[in-house]
Amino acid sequence: MGLPAELIINIGDVLQRVQHNGPATSINSEQLNVNLLHLSEGASIPQHTNEELDVLFVVIQGTCKLFVDNQTTVLRTGMAAVVPAGRVRALRCTMGPLVYLTCHRRRGPLMPKIPERN
Repeated sequence: MGLPAELIINIGDVLQRVQHNGPATSINSEQLNVNLLHLSEGASIPQHTNEELDVLFVVIQGTCKLFVDNQTTVLRTGMAAVVPAGRVRALRCTMGPLVYLTCHRRRGPLMPKIPERN
């Protein structure tokens, strides 16, 4: 008895089909949301805040700059980082394509909040 297909991501197969920037596929279990994302070089995820959840980022391929509270961290293939809830964050692919997983506690669909400019 193995895992059901809906709980497995074949990353190689997904990447052969993806041609857009952003989420390529997701798994939603009873307790977790897992997303596989793809960004071409220079593409970015805009600055936003997730007030509810800590998020794990795992870089599978490529290099990015992760901006958290105006501090920059470079993440490369094989690196992971946890961004605590409530932090202002953004991400930019600096050597791509960038392929990364995000994982967090399951929650209903929400749009991240874009911080107000003073």
